[in-house]
Amino acid sequence: MGIFKKFFEKLKYTFKKTELNDDFYDELESVLVSSDMGVETALDIMDELRLVCKQKLIKDADSAQVELKNLLISKLNAQKVEFSYPLIITVVGVNGVGKTTSIAKMTKYFIREKKSVLLAAGDTFRAAATEQLNMWAERLKTKIVKQGEGADSAAVVFDAVHSMKAKNTDVLIVDTAGRLHTKTNLMKELEKINNVASREYPEAKRLNLIVLDASIGQNSIAQVKAFKDSVDIDGIILTKLDGTAKGGVVYPIINELNVPIIFTGFGEGVDDLSVFDAESFVDKILM
Repeated sequence: MGIFKKFFEKLKYTFKKTELNDDFYDELESVLVSSDMGVETALDIMDELRLVCKQKLIKDADSAQVELKNLLISKLNAQKVEFSYPLIITVVGVNGVGKTTSIAKMTKYFIREKKSVLLAAGDTFRAAATEQLNMWAERLKTKIVKQGEGADSAAVVFDAVHSMKAKNTDVLIVDTAGRLHTKTNLMKELEKINNVASREYPEAKRLNLIVLDASIGQNSIAQVKAFKDSVDIDGIILTKLDGTAKGGVVYPIINELNVPIIFTGFGEGVDDLSVFDAESFVDKILM
């Protein structure tokens, strides 16, 4: 069916119109809003498109579509995060967004890039979380640092960072508890984990990535805001784009929250995670 099928069909219908009048722009605006882009972001994009088409004396829908594509790509390309090594990635997010699976997919990605990877089972709140991460470590033949249920998450990270340094590991990926983001103790725990990692390995590049379920649309923005109140969020892993997700939510996340998309997940397989590519993403909408 394709993740953007309905969105694409609406756009295709709109762009069949030959006259770039108010009706055309209003209908296009509605399509963008329906893609989970949000009203404010859609209005901004439409204002820019109107201006570009006016400046370039564009009169036909095909040329307008090209300009829309360029606008959408430019907004997504405004921020990019470059990987450098050694790299410590702390993964946060509420339960149910696919956090542990995303860690496994990232591990596979870095292994494909010929990087050594170490996992840290920082979600000590649930024994099942450690078991699941350990299962992935065994499948992917990578090392894991873990302790028992209820252990201090920061202590797990302390051990993992020192193991990383001793073995010259390229990438350390830290799992964290996914309790509701309104829990004050969870946020304090995340702050402590970050402080330990930065203190014990200041030379390493640090990234805090939040896992978001693309299918929940605008609610994703509230989750990022909640986590950003306590920890720096450097980027987003956007999962479940193979379901009912419309994808437009990436724009308000980037524009309003100033947080880039780092990885996108389009399936359940361990290989179904890609470094975010703006042109490819927009092509899925406007191809």
